[in-house]
Amino acid sequence: MPPLKPNHISPTPEEDAAIRAAIAANPDAKELTDEDWARMRPTFEVAPHVEESLRRERARKARPKTRVTIRLDADVIARLREEGPGWQTRANSALRRAVLG
Repeated sequence: MPPLKPNHISPTPEEDAAIRAAIAANPDAKELTDEDWARMRPTFEVAPHVEESLRRERARKARPKTRVTIRLDADVIARLREEGPGWQTRANSALRRAVLG
């Protein structure tokens, strides 16, 4: 079992028993059988858009970025945020143009 995250709180034995009883009582919550596993298909066959999203995420990780803390004027940040989501990417692009040409 992987290590637990900091501040993790495991259920008490009583809570765990109640959770397991609720699962057992739910007709939609069933254990997968060998037949179920045999019918399963790879993600790329049933949801190619999910596979493409994962591929893009892997490509992004090939060009990792460094987290930094920087203090900028409030009006600069406000202007970047005016254009909506993606403002940090736009700020990175503007810095790249200014610094690297």
